[in-house]
Amino acid sequence: MDKHVPEIMAPAGDRASFLAGIAAGADAIYLGLKHFSARMQARNFGLGELSALTDYAHARGARVYVTMNVLLKPDDARAAGNLMERLARMVKPDALIVQDLGLLTLARQAGYEGELHISTLANATHPAALAVAVKLGASRVVLPRELNLDEVKLMAQACPPGMDLEIFVHGALCHCVSGRCWWSSYFGGKSGLRGRCVQPCRRLYRQGGPKGKPERLFSCQDLSLDVLTKTLLDVPQVAAWKIEGRKKGPHYVYYVTTAYRLLRENPGDAETRKTAFSLIEQALGRPGTHGVFLPQRPYPPVKPGLETASGRLVGQVKREPGGRVYVQPRQDLIPGDLLRLGCEDDPWHQTIPLRRSVPKGGRLDIKPAPGTRGGAPSKAPVFLIDRREPELTRLITGMEHDIAHRPEPPEKEAGSFNPPSFARARVEKRRDMHVFRALPRGQQRGGKSTVTGIWLERSVLLDTPRPVTGRISWWLPPVIWPSEEERYLRLVAEARERGARDFVLNAPWQVGLFDGLDGVSLTAGPFCNLASGNAAAQYAQLGFGGVFASPELSGEELLSLPSRSPLPLGIVVGGFWPLGITRILAEEVRLEEPFLSPRGEAAFVRKIGGNHWIYPAWELDLSSHRKELEHAGYAVFATLCEPWPRFLENEPRTSVFNWSNALL
Repeated sequence: MDKHVPEIMAPAGDRASFLAGIAAGADAIYLGLKHFSARMQARNFGLGELSALTDYAHARGARVYVTMNVLLKPDDARAAGNLMERLARMVKPDALIVQDLGLLTLARQAGYEGELHISTLANATHPAALAVAVKLGASRVVLPRELNLDEVKLMAQACPPGMDLEIFVHGALCHCVSGRCWWSSYFGGKSGLRGRCVQPCRRLYRQGGPKGKPERLFSCQDLSLDVLTKTLLDVPQVAAWKIEGRKKGPHYVYYVTTAYRLLRENPGDAETRKTAFSLIEQALGRPGTHGVFLPQRPYPPVKPGLETASGRLVGQVKREPGGRVYVQPRQDLIPGDLLRLGCEDDPWHQTIPLRRSVPKGGRLDIKPAPGTRGGAPSKAPVFLIDRREPELTRLITGMEHDIAHRPEPPEKEAGSFNPPSFARARVEKRRDMHVFRALPRGQQRGGKSTVTGIWLERSVLLDTPRPVTGRISWWLPPVIWPSEEERYLRLVAEARERGARDFVLNAPWQVGLFDGLDGVSLTAGPFCNLASGNAAAQYAQLGFGGVFASPELSGEELLSLPSRSPLPLGIVVGGFWPLGITRILAEEVRLEEPFLSPRGEAAFVRKIGGNHWIYPAWELDLSSHRKELEHAGYAVFATLCEPWPRFLENEPRTSVFNWSNALL
């Protein structure tokens, strides 16, 4: 029997990193275009440039995967379809990686014939999701970074024919579950689901009021499975080891890719492991962690007392009596090195490209960045975050010469792709829905003016009288982990036996829990992040009878969506909407107590089931726009009735989320 050999996927945010991945022996390069990419801060690629690079990669035996893994807004379908039509014709990548389910059908309508992969941002977290993904035409699912080895194996055992799995083995970790974070968006309209995350989890927060100690309570170390990847060689359904880092330079890409290629090819060799560790150490990432990958030895990736800035610490800022700022590095620095003073949330931070060598212990004078009022303070850390070794530079230059004989084809103008239009859903009547964690007092007799929604848990189900059970809208959680799926299968079956009919699913993959169950009404909940008519059409094909719009959209986008949706729409108009949902939490973070952002904004953490929900200390309130939403065609208006934490006795503040923002 042939040995299982997973492909190694290298990230590329620019041309040099693409070539560095090829040089290091990557089996596949994944990258984004200048639009519809979840890493919009990277340089990314134009189609003409990418066409030549893809031909070169294919000639070297490497595949190319293009990420179009963002949430589509209501007006995006035509532009996305035109881009995929040109991509299919000019580049012919081996796969598209998508988050928004609407892109699956748009890609085929645009003539794309390659593989379709489900991004980790789509939150396919439990085994039943895989059969649903195959039904939608996907051939690979990118697993969440929060899974441990036992859960990866559960997913692998559930792989249907024609499906394989991709797993992150190295790189930055998000604090919140991928696809379940609205932190950056809620605090400023820059959506992580749209590739614009400003990484608020990396910032300093205070517990205990304004005088509390500022700590990086939510900033994760980098994932580094290193030697633990050996265990994945026995799981043939895991077809790809993915290295995160599309905002990294060629130095990082080359070193990390080389390290994991060595670990794959010589998993039991001690000298190989030592070499791989050395390469990873030189790659200039954050401190590494195995995270929760080993279920018997989980290691929380957040340690507020540890430095989690990216790069290697090479010195501290020093100041002369006259105010001149300099650094004496702890190692030799070479031309092309890139230094960063401090962390990106420091108001005085700056990056410095070196144009000359600086020996270990030498002196590098630093001019303060404009507008920083004197620059970095004394003892501020200085990090080496990228470098251009002569050897790697020569290697990439030689590859550029190999490509040069093939000129880049001109980029085509936007074509005439016409996305399908959908008949507007008919709204029979409008309903309010109040969603609780448990059946509130007085509801046993059944309410008349408002539909009652309840988050589905067995204790709550058993406390609900059978005659009332059928009048409840039962909500499933936004995340179901592999180890929880059997419990929810039994719970759904028990709810049906007790008379439950209406269910709100907060991930499209949860429809797989209802196979073979007749007489149920399924609605896609607001945590599905639905934002386009094309996505709504996919939900209709899966058997949903209604959908909730993502409350992350701007007011203009929310008002335009009903006219594009073939299914009736709901919207969350009130209650606590989370900043994010996470599986991990530092021991130092205290539940149900406020923590303060650098701007003094309060938030708190609540444990619900196996996850932690991070909430702002104020509620979402779109009630002032109710008439507009009704006129636009919304059918259901939901309020998430979460218990208020004790520290919030009278909090007048509310939020309209991104209603007045141009969501990026």
